Order: sequence, then C-alpha cells, then structure tokens
Amino acid sequence: MNLFKCLVALLILTQPFLLNAQSTIGGTVSDSNNQPISGATVIVNAKPNIYNITNSEGEFNLENIPTGQYTLSISHLGFKPIKEQIEVNGTDRSFSYILDTDLLNLHTVVITGNFTPKDQLESSTSVSTLDSEQIQKVYPRGTANLLENIPGTFTDASAGEVFTKVYTRGISAAAEDDMGWYYVSLQEDGLPVSLVQHSYYSPDIFNRVDLTTNKVEALRGGSASITAMNAPGGVYNFISRNSSEDLNGEVQLQTGVQGEGNMLYRVDAVLGGALGNNWFFNSGGHYRHDDGARNTDFTFSKGGQFKFDLTKENSRGYFKLYGKYLNDYTNRYNGVAATNWDNPEAAFGQNFNNSALLMPSFDATIPDGRNLSEGGTNSFNPSNGVHAKDLAVGFDLFQNLGNNWSIKNNMKFSSKSANWQTAISNVFVSISDPTAYYLVSNGNPFPVGQIVFKNANSGAELARIDNSGIFSGNSSEYLTGGTLPNDAIMGTSTWYKDNTADEFMQQLTLNKSWDKHDLNFGFATGFSDTSVFTQGSFAFSTYENNPQMLQVTLENPGEPVMALSDEYGVSNYGGLFFTNSRAKISQVAGFANDHWEVSDKIQLDLGVRFESITHKGSNDRYAPFTQNGGLDQDETTAYDNNILAPTGEVDEFDYTYNYVSYSFGLNYKLTEDASVFGRLSKGNKAPELNYYFNNYANVPINQAGEVQKINQVEVGLKSILKDFSFTTTVFWSELKDIGISNFEYDGDTGSIFYTPILFNTSRTLGLEWETIYKPFQNIAFRFNGIIQDPKATKWNLYDAAGTADTADDSTVDYSGNTLPFNPKLMFNFAIEYSKNKVSSFLKWRYTGKREANVANAFQLDAYSVFDAGLGYQINRNLSANLLMTNIFNSDGLANFMGANSFGANANGATSEFIENNPDASFIVIPILPRATLLQLNYTF
Repeated sequence: MNLFKCLVALLILTQPFLLNAQSTIGGTVSDSNNQPISGATVIVNAKPNIYNITNSEGEFNLENIPTGQYTLSISHLGFKPIKEQIEVNGTDRSFSYILDTDLLNLHTVVITGNFTPKDQLESSTSVSTLDSEQIQKVYPRGTANLLENIPGTFTDASAGEVFTKVYTRGISAAAEDDMGWYYVSLQEDGLPVSLVQHSYYSPDIFNRVDLTTNKVEALRGGSASITAMNAPGGVYNFISRNSSEDLNGEVQLQTGVQGEGNMLYRVDAVLGGALGNNWFFNSGGHYRHDDGARNTDFTFSKGGQFKFDLTKENSRGYFKLYGKYLNDYTNRYNGVAATNWDNPEAAFGQNFNNSALLMPSFDATIPDGRNLSEGGTNSFNPSNGVHAKDLAVGFDLFQNLGNNWSIKNNMKFSSKSANWQTAISNVFVSISDPTAYYLVSNGNPFPVGQIVFKNANSGAELARIDNSGIFSGNSSEYLTGGTLPNDAIMGTSTWYKDNTADEFMQQLTLNKSWDKHDLNFGFATGFSDTSVFTQGSFAFSTYENNPQMLQVTLENPGEPVMALSDEYGVSNYGGLFFTNSRAKISQVAGFANDHWEVSDKIQLDLGVRFESITHKGSNDRYAPFTQNGGLDQDETTAYDNNILAPTGEVDEFDYTYNYVSYSFGLNYKLTEDASVFGRLSKGNKAPELNYYFNNYANVPINQAGEVQKINQVEVGLKSILKDFSFTTTVFWSELKDIGISNFEYDGDTGSIFYTPILFNTSRTLGLEWETIYKPFQNIAFRFNGIIQDPKATKWNLYDAAGTADTADDSTVDYSGNTLPFNPKLMFNFAIEYSKNKVSSFLKWRYTGKREANVANAFQLDAYSVFDAGLGYQINRNLSANLLMTNIFNSDGLANFMGANSFGANANGATSEFIENNPDASFIVIPILPRATLLQLNYTF
C-alpha cells in the first residue's frame, strides 16, 4: 500500500513536467538538385511563433517546442513554400525537405502594396520581384538601369546613375523633364528615400544598389494609391538583407571597361549574423571609382555608402535600429547633336556612343548672388557633378499584442544635401549668332569688334574674329589663320545648385485579424524642411568632342582690352538663373484596409486613404546687381556686370491639398497554383515643389497647384504550371489635370522663362506580361513586357512664339495625338543556362518606337540592346562572373530635347518647324554604350 501511494505521489509530482515536455525539431532544406538552401525561413505556428533561418548547409533547428499539433511552414524567395502538419510528442525529431522552384516567385510573400505580407499569388496587385541573383546579373549603372528588368516599367537611364526617369502605364506627363520619378515612390525597406521632389532633386540621387540589397519589389499602379505617400503611379521598394543565426557575409570585387576604355573599379561587402541573446546585425556597403561610360576628362563617379541594422527579437516580434551614410559624387550626361530627321545621325564630329560634351574640369570662384555685400562666393568645378550626402537613422518595430492584434511602426530621420556643379545645355551657337555675345552680360555692354578666343589652360590664342557685321546680317569674319571647331562655341551654363532637406517620416499600422477578416488601419506622417539655391552663369567653350574652355576678350585697336570671361571661361556671373527658395512640407495620411476572405477561393481587398499635404515656403525676388563696372567696379571686366541678387522682397506660399484615394481588389483562386484578380483604383497626385520654384519667378504665387487625378482599372491572371509560370494584366489608366509648362528663351531680351500652365488629360490602355519557361532542368526562358496604346486625349500647349512678350502668344491643340515617350511595345527576353559550376545568360531588351513630342512631328526609332553573362563557381566560397551590356554597341536614342539652339525644347519641333528646317540639327540623348565587367565573389 505504501508503495502504491508513493507511485501515485510520484505521478502527481511529475505531471506538470509531462504536460510541459518540450522538444527540438531540426533538419535540412535543399532544392531539387539536392543543393542546400541557405536563408530559408522555417516557422512553427506555436503561440508565439517559433522560427529559424537555415544556415549555409541548409540546416535549421527549432528548440523548446511544447507537445502538440502544429503547422510547419518553410519558405524562400524563388521556391514554392511547404506547409505540413506535424506532431510534437516530447521527443526530438529531424526532417528533410526539398523545395520546388517557384519560377516567378508567385508563392513568395510580398510586402509592397500590401499593409501586411501577402502571398503574391493571393494578392490582387501587380507586383514583380528581382531577387539578389537577378540583381547581380545587371551591370551596376544605377537604380533606373536595374529597373529596366521590371515588366511594364519605362526607364530612361541615358543620363547615368542619376537624373533618370521611371514611370508605368502611361502615367508619365510630369516625369518627362527634370523630375523623372514624379508619380512613383522609390523606397528603402518600406519608407520613401525622400519626401520631396523638384527640378534636379529626385530620390534616385540618394539611392545606390549594392550587396546590402536582398531584393526589389515593384508595384505598378493599383494599390499604390492607398499604400504610398503621394505616389499613385507605383512603388519600387529596395529591401535589405534578412538576419541570420550564423555569421555570414560576402565580398565582391569588380572591375570593368566601358565605351572607349573607360575603367570602373568597385568593391562591395556585407556581413551579418547573431550577437547572442536574440540580437542580430547586418552591415555593409560599397565604394567605387568610375571613369564613366562616355569620354570626359574627369572621373565621372566616385564614392559610396555604408548601411547597417541591429535587430532584437523577442517572443512577440522584433525591434530594429537601422541607418545609412551616403557620400557620393556622380555626374550626368547631356545630349548629342544629330541631323536627318528621318534617320538621325550624329553631327559635328560627335558620336552617339562616346561623346559627352561636358565642360572639362576647372576650379572657378563665382560670386554668390545672395551674399554680394559680404564677398560671398561659390567654388565651381564641373567634374564634381552632384555631391550627394544622406545620413539616415530609423527604427522599425513589430509586436504581437495578443488577441489577434499586432502593431508595426517604421520611422526614419534623414539629413540630405545635394550640391550640383555641372553643365546645363550643350548646344551649337554660331560665332555669327548675337546670342554668343549678348549672354556675356545680357547686353550690358554688347561686345562688338575684335573678339579673341584663347585656350583657358595654356593661354594660347585659338581664333580672332570680327563680329561687327552681325547686326546687319553678315557673318563674323576670322582675322587670323586660327579658327574655332565648327565655327561655333557651345551654348552652356555653369549649373550650381545647393539643395538641403531634413526629413522625418513614419508609418504606423495596427492589424486585427478575426474570423475571415484581416483589418489594417493607421496613419503615416512626413515632415521635410528643405531649401534650394540655383545660380547659372554663361561659359565659353569650344563646340567639339572633349570641349576646351575659352578665355574671351574684346580687343579693339586703340581701346582698353575688355575681359568677356574670367580666366576659366566663365562669363555673365550668376546672370542666367537665380532661385533662392525654402519650404516646409507636412504630409499626414490616415488609411484603412480590410482583406476579407469571403470563401476559400474568393478574397476581397477594400482600402481607402485620406491624405493632407501642406506646402509652406517662399521665393526670393531678384534683380541684376547694378554698379558701374560691375561687382569689381572695373569697366574692363564685363563678366560681372549682371549678377542676379535678391531684392529683399519675398513671395510666400502656404497651400494645403486634401484628397481621398481608394482601391478595391478581388482575387479568385482557381487552383492552389493559379488565380485571377481585378482592381479598381482612384488616386491623386499633389504638386511637387517645382510648381512654386519654377513657375513663379519674380511674381506673386497667387494660386495653389492642381491635384492630378489618376484612375486605373486592371484585370490579371497568375499561374504556375510544371515548367511554365506567368502573370498577365490588362490595364486602363487615365491621368487628368496635368499641368504643362515649357522652358523658353527669348533671344531678343536674353530672358529665360516658363510659359503659363495649361491642364491636360491622357489615357493608356495596355497589356503587361511576365513569363518563365523551363523545359529542361538546366535551361530557362524569361519573357516580360508591355503592349500599350498611350493617348493624349485632351492636350493643349502654350506657344510663346519665342518671346517673353505675351502679345503674340497662342494655344495649340494636340488632342487625340499619341502620348510622347511611351513605347507601344517594350519587352525583355532572356535565355538562362546553369549546370554544375557553370551559369550563363543572354538577354534581349527591345524598346519600341516612341513619339518625341506631343505634336507627333518626330519619332524616336525602336532599338535593341543585348546583354550577356557567364559565371563559374570556383569552389564552395569563391565564384567569378563576366557581364557584358549593350554587346553590339546599339546607338538607340532614349530622349529628344528639341532643336540644337539655346533655350529650345522638344515641343518646339513641330511638323511646320521640321518642314521649314529639314537640314537643322537637333539634340538627342543616346543610350549608354557597351561595357564589360568582371566580378569576383567570396562568400562565407
């Protein structure tokens, strides 16, 4: 009896331990070739969830799992996920899993365009992804160059790494000049890179792609209206690497040859792992030295960035501290001269592949119009291009609150600056054109007589001319044997801009799941304190490949020598452009979205967003500084006689834009691997700061800008078959209330101005597709693209008749024409091969014919670009890759800037103009030339 009581007592005492017995689950994850998959996420749906990331051997280990029935989930980008019911009974268990390839990542969870992560197949959005492997197959020429691989996305990366253009579905009208990201949001880890845009200040200035980027998610239109801040055209989200239990990293060395032997040197590195006690870190970045794709006498790009994140995980979620420091110099290319409107050919000895026509490096000191009385100056060297600096620190948290509630908050502070020192414009100006002399000091005085051009570096005289006959219609005459190339100078300006912005942004999302609903609601805020200063001076240089700066004087017999430029060739100090403005931007948005699982097959997505954006700031009025002899009070120096400076008057603006956007989506699941979806969206686009900075020079800002309206409808199909996966989407998009203003130059008065704004409407109907076919284990075919019909349904342009005088102005109606700069056909086709240690690819990118202006008077021909790559896995840790882009050196034309004359624009090249000027030259911007890159990667 005593023995029986002892056994009962023992059972009672051990019962809690039996009930709480815990187990360890481990195993391996590999692909269909039996190769380990590193970085796969393994989750057991305990409360809270228990998860692990597979190491380099594909191994995982989940500890302290209580006895019970669970769902074990395994997922990794590029593979179909696995969900399996498992039983934990107090003993340790080991599993082995093989993941099948998910050719288009349709079973991958995406976060962009969704308030909570969604399986892409179940999402009613048009999202494409580029994983790290695909990113590494693209020659590193900047953000826009990478996004050329996204279906339905038009990119213009012809200027280089920055000053690029990206848009989708014909939502493009305000993104065709110098704000090429106008309608879309460029994001890093779910928050915008920058809150504001204006001329020469776009988010691509502050974004660089390197090994710290794990993947890119690209959302085209649709739910961008309710998930992004003032960006209804789409979202391009660059997502950083995930945390890992094991210490791991990668070092990449790259060297390349571009164009006519221009070199690129670059090093990337990334390191991550666990610090113990559920702390994890990632850090990395890059540095590069790039001579550029075209020929210049200076380094085109140099600098880099460093990024980090530090994550603490707990039983309910995580806390993450992250940051970035960018310190980078890069430049941008202007256009190239061409003739023959029917079949453009490079003119004046220039070359579509290699000509840059940028001013050479020199160190000038130009008076700062804002601080003339204090002797303020700005250093200027066109080799600096744009010096971008960005210091950003952020905090991201996610926590399960219990009872199916969770909270996520992502916030970031950044301090940005972008200092531009480069050339704007590079057009032909004949030595017999009065413009060449008027711009010395806006005609004060107008130099007439013997003009002497000297090489600014050596001081050697290149040419001496007599321009006395230009007012009577006669050509300038050479007085000695020396001549200038092409009998012209280059119409160019020193383009100095100082931009700064201190910004704070955040997005708070609360999630409540119950029954068949997944409700998300919250708010987003953004605050930016920004300023811009712009100053432009005329500069004398030769009009030829590799221009030389010209020191210019007026040397009439019996009269004192008059300096028309300084020793570097700079003239009309600060007399061409002046902007001194500042603004404070407040953006506040509230949103709600319900994802309703109506049935096992039907999911409904309903979202609404209220947004309020306030622009408060001011522009300085300005006038030429007047003083006998100019700033230096020297009658023999004409180049400082017309400096634009503040008058003390200020034009203020304070406008708030309130609007409501909504988006409704429906997803119908045909099978486990196929679904159809539809979406209706109404979005809005508030003006950017260029509306105030550009359009109200020296006049009151008497009205708010117009909010553009974007209406979109799309219907799509997503499917995964055994060897073939595809998505296809039919869309209709309409953009209304597009404010259009042209940049003009009045040759009679020397004034530069913007024409009054007219409001227009465009419509685009199209079909996007993305497919991959893998008929054999080692060969895959990728094919994506777009067919579209872009129309300018209502389109009027203001014709200033080439003068600032409004008496001869008129309006021209181009309604019904094809919308410019939108190809009707655009696609990427690639063949990929991999076996054992060898991999390779060949890609064909086709960009169809485009109208070069809304007058439809000139077309940019279709062009093709071929890229190729070859890779070899030397050993487990070391690999080598060879990349080539534009193998056949295609001279495709990406953009058109109008006639080859100072102040011209694309819309000025009407049918009448072309008919009357069949032999005229014009400015086009070619795509970048051939480049070859060798990569050496070491991973551990």
